[in-house]
Amino acid sequence: MKWALLGIFVFSVLHIHFRGKVRLPFRRQIFDHSSFMAPLNLFMHTFSKVPATPYLAVSDFPELAPLQQNWHIIRDEALRLQELKKIKAAEKNDDVGFNSFFKYGWKRFYLKWYDASHPSAQQMCPQTYALLQSIPSIKAAMFAELPSGGKLNPHRDPFAGSLRYHLGLQTPNDDRCFIDVDGERHSWRDGQAVMFDETYIHWARNDADSDRIILFCDIERPMRFRWAQALNRWLGRTLMTAAASPNELGDQAGGISKLFRISWAMGQYRRRFKAWNKNAYNLTRIALVVAIIALIYYI
Repeated sequence: MKWALLGIFVFSVLHIHFRGKVRLPFRRQIFDHSSFMAPLNLFMHTFSKVPATPYLAVSDFPELAPLQQNWHIIRDEALRLQELKKIKAAEKNDDVGFNSFFKYGWKRFYLKWYDASHPSAQQMCPQTYALLQSIPSIKAAMFAELPSGGKLNPHRDPFAGSLRYHLGLQTPNDDRCFIDVDGERHSWRDGQAVMFDETYIHWARNDADSDRIILFCDIERPMRFRWAQALNRWLGRTLMTAAASPNELGDQAGGISKLFRISWAMGQYRRRFKAWNKNAYNLTRIALVVAIIALIYYI
């Protein structure tokens, strides 16, 4: 039984690693968060109703049409927030999902995050908030800003229960500002939308002369069967709500994000260890993986 479970886990990690044309170095993949979620994501991919392609047709999600139809209204609320400097990095290292993005200039303002409460979104951008609440398949949304010179390094998102939707609000309208998903590039344009599967390797750069602001949404992945859809919905409510991060005082911070503050502090010591001796650091990581596998076997 133990070997069967270990085999399923290894198969799941290999599935994630070899999915698509672009891959992380295998040693990085072993320690990547997508590997820890691999068995769950294998289930999501197996029962997914959408094609296994990096990009998906926005027209296949007609319920999202009101977002494009009202993009000027959404943009105006985003620009007001930008003027007020409310689109910003997390102030207390309590954004477990996106903390690594902040060091390259990326900023966000949460509009919706699964079942978490963000009163600041309803107060500061009521029209966008109302639009998002009227579309049940939108599980999370934010305004995301990538400044001139900003970048996001190659990565996979950890949870395959959603698909990613981007709507250009104020963009450079320039091919030097782009996202690359599994080796295919898309350049944002004002008022235009794109849908992609964020469990493929993707990265972004803004080498243009102005900032990029988009509406960034997680759309519930359509599943083949009702029971699979219900399970996906439950997992989203439980796992992803726990990763909620606040914009302002009064917004909900999920349990995982609260714990991440401790993890972030411990990470400072990890980074110092790596800087002191990279070989010793890598050997320690390998030893920890071996110890975990041994623990699973002997329990």
